[in-house]
Amino acid sequence: MVWRTRRLASASVAVAAATALVAGCASGSGGSTSGASGDTLTLWTHNAGNSAELDVVKEIIKEFNGSQSTYKVKLQAFPQSDYNNSVVAAASARKLPCLLDVDGPNVPNWAWGGYLSPIDVSGSEVPLSDQLASTVGRYKDKVYAFGFYDVSLAFFARKSVLNQYGVRVPTMAKPWTKAEFDSALAKLKKGGKFEYPLEMGTGGSGEWWPYAYSPQLQSFGGDLIDRAGYKTASGTLDGKSSVEWATWFRSLVTKGYLSKKSGADPNKDFLGGKSAIQWDGSWNAAKNAEKLGEDLAIIPPVDFGHGPKIGGASWQWAMSSTCSNKAGAQAWLKFSRQTKYFFDYAKATSTIPATDAAAEQVADYQPGGKFNVLVQFARKYAEVRPVTPAYPYISTEFQKAAQDILAGADPKSALGQAAKDIDNNVKTNNYDAG
Repeated sequence: MVWRTRRLASASVAVAAATALVAGCASGSGGSTSGASGDTLTLWTHNAGNSAELDVVKEIIKEFNGSQSTYKVKLQAFPQSDYNNSVVAAASARKLPCLLDVDGPNVPNWAWGGYLSPIDVSGSEVPLSDQLASTVGRYKDKVYAFGFYDVSLAFFARKSVLNQYGVRVPTMAKPWTKAEFDSALAKLKKGGKFEYPLEMGTGGSGEWWPYAYSPQLQSFGGDLIDRAGYKTASGTLDGKSSVEWATWFRSLVTKGYLSKKSGADPNKDFLGGKSAIQWDGSWNAAKNAEKLGEDLAIIPPVDFGHGPKIGGASWQWAMSSTCSNKAGAQAWLKFSRQTKYFFDYAKATSTIPATDAAAEQVADYQPGGKFNVLVQFARKYAEVRPVTPAYPYISTEFQKAAQDILAGADPKSALGQAAKDIDNNVKTNNYDAG
């Protein structure tokens, strides 16, 4: 899922780390070769360790290859831990495959860096307009990628526990306010049963930090960067609202509501009764429902003053800029855009289908289904991370600042340093000049 993604490494580091992986992976420059049986296009995916999702990719490739004789797609699957480095190294050597997947927040960086070409999937069975906005990767008004699914953050709790402590079970019509949420945590802590009543995955790393916590920052009224031009983080990431968020975030630790570094499996701890409320993703909804049944409460994000927010955008499919057979690559992309494949992804991965038509075919996600509320969260609350080539750097700086704040650093100073470093990165790279 999106939160497991590693930061996009610098080209120099990536080349050294991934040269061996790249060698022989691309079928010649541009990821396309010609033969008697038609043009062969190489496809890269991060799903080597994710058999459920990889099986869907294999099925699409098999059916596309069998549907015509002009093109043949060949799969190359990487472990997710190696994937981004391999893409950067291949881009530097101009040996990218024709087709590749990309984590949604990285689309602007890869497009700006010249890795990707805009795509044209008009005439597909599923129009782009039918998709959740967060599942279409755009940069400078051009479409570079699309995904078959998204995921949603939510709070999970036991209804019986909330009722026991006199805590209201919130709804989308009436989510928790900051004051109500703080009061709930105080009651749960005072009860003595939970050492840390709140679990938010603070032992995680990488993209989990901006994915999980920057929506809360945004609900306070702050943001990672000024989105009016994406030129500066100063005054926004270290502005009054952002500092208020950071001060509150740190208070969760000082008040004993939250561990500054959670265990290796936060969901297991929640299901084991170690925490009362967990901030987690839709990917664990089915497991939670299986364990807790009707006692499971799926709770919307807190409204900290500027509306409930969650992160948006997960893995998406794209075409490389060096592909020597763009017609073939786009033929595969168009072929894949069938409702049955949107359904297959959701069924295999327990993710939220990117279209209503697919969601209506998944019992749990269709209107009235037990997880349809997660579809509603994704539709109503999702905020894409900043659409700028600077995002991978922003992500890293935010993670460092947030971790330092939980460890006791002054919130204003930590955010101020992150904002200054982001501004320097933007200025140095001159991302959107021209």
